[in-house]
Amino acid sequence: MNHLQTVFQTIADSYSKQEVGTAVIVSVLFCVLLLSVYEFVIYRVVSHRAFYNRSFHISIAVIPFFISTIILCLQSNIVITLGTIGALAIVRFRTAVKDPVDMIYILWSIHTGIICGCQLYEVAVLTSLLVTIVLLVMENLQFGKKPYVLVVQSRKNVENEIVAVIGKHTKAYKVQSRIYQGAEDIHLVIELSVKDPAGFTTELGQIEGVERFSLLTYDAEDLV
Repeated sequence: MNHLQTVFQTIADSYSKQEVGTAVIVSVLFCVLLLSVYEFVIYRVVSHRAFYNRSFHISIAVIPFFISTIILCLQSNIVITLGTIGALAIVRFRTAVKDPVDMIYILWSIHTGIICGCQLYEVAVLTSLLVTIVLLVMENLQFGKKPYVLVVQSRKNVENEIVAVIGKHTKAYKVQSRIYQGAEDIHLVIELSVKDPAGFTTELGQIEGVERFSLLTYDAEDLV
């Protein structure tokens, strides 16, 4: 029992000696401001998206301010520390993150807040710069051919010709579904990867009997 009391007393003394001055608060918030603006800009520059999510963009820039001040408070008082842990344990966020890359920016914001709150500014700056380099490199790298989904409506007797054109441009394809409409028409959904979509669609359109078709960009579980 005496040993436990000594441990608790040591922890309590370490908290009681912590004082958060105005200079520390200002320096933390200033560093958070710079890094938040930096992340705000990087998100817009790196993520080349047609549909811009302004709400998410603002959120990742504001989150670090709350995280950093929470960390400052946790360093000053053990009661606040325990209360914060209890409060955060019952918080649930139900908003779904559709793009896995968005998780990177959320974790980046939390990381910035925690590290700046601990006043490890050099770690925060170097990590942000390194993450930026990695994101820029990975966004501009293309691994293999780009995946697509081809939707074709045509006459039933030209299916072999369609498959022949697909096989000419790529060997990586899979017929996901065949829907027969009446006695003559067929509706095909094919997953494939092509390097030259323009040339592929031109050649596909020249097949007599192809009524209409669509080539959709396929990314994980989303169709763009």
